[in-house]
Amino acid sequence: MRVLMLSWEYPPHSVGGLGKHVAEIVPPLSDLCDLHVITPNRRDAPTLEHVGNAIVHRIPAPVGVYSSFFKEVAHTNETLVTACARVLADEGPFDLIHNHDWLTSMAARELKTSCRLPLVATIHATERGRGRGSLAGEEAQRVNEAEWWLTYDAWRVICCTRFMASEVHRYFQLPLDKVEIIPNGIDPSPFQALADADLTGFRAQWAQPNEPIILFVGRLVGEKGPDILVAAAPKVLAEIPEAKFVIAGTGPESDRLRAMVSSMGLEDRVRLPGFISDDDRNKLYCVADCAVFPSLYEPFGIVALEAMAARTPVVVSEVGGLPEVVRHAETGITIFPGSIDSCAWGILHTLQHPEWTRQRVSNAYDEVINVYDWGEIARHTYAVYADVLEERREVAW
Repeated sequence: MRVLMLSWEYPPHSVGGLGKHVAEIVPPLSDLCDLHVITPNRRDAPTLEHVGNAIVHRIPAPVGVYSSFFKEVAHTNETLVTACARVLADEGPFDLIHNHDWLTSMAARELKTSCRLPLVATIHATERGRGRGSLAGEEAQRVNEAEWWLTYDAWRVICCTRFMASEVHRYFQLPLDKVEIIPNGIDPSPFQALADADLTGFRAQWAQPNEPIILFVGRLVGEKGPDILVAAAPKVLAEIPEAKFVIAGTGPESDRLRAMVSSMGLEDRVRLPGFISDDDRNKLYCVADCAVFPSLYEPFGIVALEAMAARTPVVVSEVGGLPEVVRHAETGITIFPGSIDSCAWGILHTLQHPEWTRQRVSNAYDEVINVYDWGEIARHTYAVYADVLEERREVAW
């Protein structure tokens, strides 16, 4: 089976969960099929790279000044179509196209039609979901339209949670028998490699030995709820005054969060280091006493899996797909979304009841190993490909 995969993100250009998902699934999936990945080159990475048994083709992104991000995406898609034609001529024929999210959907849909190939689409999130049910502005409406057309043209749509399957069904009138639920995964090996490492010196860069570390990692955007964590900090500090908060990441909320911390007089208790490397992120997970993700919208929540793989206790909002990943009182603590009091309660419960917390951590790690394995996820994805190709053989185009 020969598969052409399109993704807007691929390392070293990786902004969120989409890039992480594609990077992790490509190696095991390439053991099952002949896989070629097409992605824009935005970080001066090699134009051609072998990853596992896959070949990654990075296409130079067009340079220009655009009046909107959507127009930049549309122009980049035109470039991708031309590049894919070259790949098809040199490496083809292919049996199937697999596209991730709307950002490369215009190219994927064009290739589906011109090459008469079935299209599989993975929807990682939706614009309407990010807007908590609404579409603010013309660009949001155009993104929503692109998502609708992608799900319409796809032979099968993959979603990471039951929540996302329900969302695409509601927002795009997509028949549920066209949807396949395959979770995201996690590679625990980077955290396993740190299990026996002496991280005392690293931890000392962030907190004193007696200061429990409360960690947030992610994009600093409203939907991830970092402001809720900052607002909850005084309630936690009232009971555990030595606690230290580390809110790592970059995004449009950075300046507002720094202003919040300053106005609340929390500079010595809350740190916002900005961008951190993957290595430092993994070490922070390992030394943290609690990882908190108070999202307002979260289709899945790979960050929760990262914390679980690092054996770090997790506190997450009961929103979106997070309750499917973190089960309350079994593998973590879930809190009411948008509630400062609930966020503080979840942190305090985790830190003040270590015996219960240890049991949840153990349960969570077992689930990481047994449920969220990328090899199993790749096999499930390959099975979807096989089903689609079998159906394709039985019907007229």
